[in-house]
Amino acid sequence: MTINELNSLTARNRLVLVDFYASWCGPCNAMHPILDAIEKRFGNSVDLLRVNVDQYESVALVQHFRIMSVPTLMVFRRGRMLWRNSGMVEFETLVDVIRQFDKVEVY
Repeated sequence: MTINELNSLTARNRLVLVDFYASWCGPCNAMHPILDAIEKRFGNSVDLLRVNVDQYESVALVQHFRIMSVPTLMVFRRGRMLWRNSGMVEFETLVDVIRQFDKVEVY
């Protein structure tokens, strides 16, 4: 995924949860079922994008967002980053974050 592609996807007026991960990362692998559950819970109201930091196509994104550790999660709406966290996040915490920012209007 390129920076332009990500910008295009996050520019819409809906929440986008971006997961920067690596296949060799234990905490990243532990987050996958949590993110799957988030995707199931919120359905079409939240888009989930997964970015493998080890793929060549992701290098520019990793540099642009200064990803220093994985997993790193970000929530966007209308092109603005509303939340960022590095490390594991519990399911209920992510639910709270999404609910909090689902009600916030971003201009």
